[in-house]
Amino acid sequence: MELWIFASVAAALFQTVRFMLQKVLSTDVLSTAGSTFARFAYAAPAAMLLTVCYLWLRTADLPQLQGAFWFYAWQGGLAQILATVCVVALFRQRNFAVGITFKKTEVIQTAIVGVALFGAEVSLAGWGAILIGLVGLLLLSRTPGTHAGLWAGLTSRATGLGLLSGLLFAISATSYRAASLEIASEDALLRAGVTLTCVTSSQLLAMALWLRWREPGQITAVWRSRRIGIWVGLTSMAGSFGWFLAFTLQTAAYVKAVGQIELIFSLMASVLFFKERVTIRELVGIGFLALSILTFVLVL
Repeated sequence: MELWIFASVAAALFQTVRFMLQKVLSTDVLSTAGSTFARFAYAAPAAMLLTVCYLWLRTADLPQLQGAFWFYAWQGGLAQILATVCVVALFRQRNFAVGITFKKTEVIQTAIVGVALFGAEVSLAGWGAILIGLVGLLLLSRTPGTHAGLWAGLTSRATGLGLLSGLLFAISATSYRAASLEIASEDALLRAGVTLTCVTSSQLLAMALWLRWREPGQITAVWRSRRIGIWVGLTSMAGSFGWFLAFTLQTAAYVKAVGQIELIFSLMASVLFFKERVTIRELVGIGFLALSILTFVLVL
């Protein structure tokens, strides 16, 4: 197996485990914002330590960071915070597998936003993939056990949270890419590490201030739940570096295609770990969306 494939699969696995842990925290221990904060609280120190060690091993200096870097980094960081909040809140509405599937619509939404706002071109095959994804979305939008109509399903809180999370994750990824390109270095891993350290440190500070203001006691609760929270941070770190490594070795389209294995991991977690029931309708919807995303990234 080539290294970039191994890195992509590993990143998808770590990301699934991280969301599993956040679901546990948000259900039994912390608020939605508190569970989101746990990721950055434990990821930021790990990112900083890893980056410092890398700089020391390579005897490299910390690159200068200009205003454009901080603009893109903070823009991506804010989008990622809001996206994570949406996903964690979605776990309270629907099962784990459906929540992750909604999140994966970020690939398709990026293309649609590009066409609508920037006049980007999408091939006929790309539009076909988007249509397949729409079928999957229609199947997933209806909450099991209810008799709500199609429009009610599409406008439900769960559907809104899922689609918004995908859009915000797409904005976040694009911003991080732009931020890393602002760093004057040929070392892709160095750019990734510095960007990740700056972003997670900023997110840690911003969310700590927010929780202190709006949800007093949650920071203490995050510390009390550190036995789980620290693994949220570490798996987040491992997943992020896995994606960055894969992107340095292979084109983004192929990496994203392999990364769709996260849908399988999330389905396994939903059934085997959370003991959730996945309906036939949801399975078919997940299948349509998975096919749509795979087709789309391969025709980019």
